Amino acid sequence: MTRQRPFAQVDVFSDRAGYGNGLAVVLDGAGLSTEQMQRFTDWTQLSEATFLLPPTQADADYRVRIFCPGRELPFAGHPTLGSCHAWLAAGGRPKGEFIVQECGVGLVPLRRDGTRLAFAAPPLRRGGPLPAARIAELAQALGIAPGDVMAGAWCDNGPGWQGLLLRSADAVLAARPEGAALLGQEVGLVGAHAAGGDFAFEVRAFFPGANGVIEDPVTGSLNAALAQWLIGAGLAPTRYEARQGTRLGRDGRVFVEQAGDTIWIGGDVVACISGHVVL
Repeated sequence: MTRQRPFAQVDVFSDRAGYGNGLAVVLDGAGLSTEQMQRFTDWTQLSEATFLLPPTQADADYRVRIFCPGRELPFAGHPTLGSCHAWLAAGGRPKGEFIVQECGVGLVPLRRDGTRLAFAAPPLRRGGPLPAARIAELAQALGIAPGDVMAGAWCDNGPGWQGLLLRSADAVLAARPEGAALLGQEVGLVGAHAAGGDFAFEVRAFFPGANGVIEDPVTGSLNAALAQWLIGAGLAPTRYEARQGTRLGRDGRVFVEQAGDTIWIGGDVVACISGHVVL
């Protein structure tokens, strides 16, 4: 039986509405089937939608199911920040020092960083270098000259990202993906900006959607996995800011910080729509 459910739409990784990555949050997903959640997600035509539920683990403050067009995800970054923001705005109160989200990869702690939120990067499910043949295939599919690829690594933290480090931010922005060749692949590109600028890295993300390959405006899971790879390999500082969404007319800002053994991925969240949906 359908009923009115509290709803929020937020923009994540930006302090200006319309410049980050939009997220639909159904604040009461109780009783909805997977099919209903997927259908609603596809209807929104956003990168993701989330559905909040009571936690099943004692240490969690809430549980979230995360969907993108065509499938459910065990974890995603901008839905983690956006869902937390919506939960807090609706009156949610954490049990302890951190806010604890339960999702497909387990428990994910979040913290408040002033006006921003940040999540602790979950452990990689798969890391290590990509085979040379795979790097060559991906470079060709993305229209990247082989000499522009500095390194490649598995960056799987739920979504099965494959990361390519390019020689520069300009090389990242110049990539021209060929959709058919990328079908079934989840690929992230990262390249350094010139020293002294506002950003350390430029990032782009491509993943399969219901109707072909999608470029994601701003991607928390990819930035988390890239940070674990690059910081761990000494290719990035322990604190930096990345930009994403430039080619799509967005201005996403991702704040990365390693504190002890934890890498925190932070960003601003802007509330855009508040009300109810009938589901």
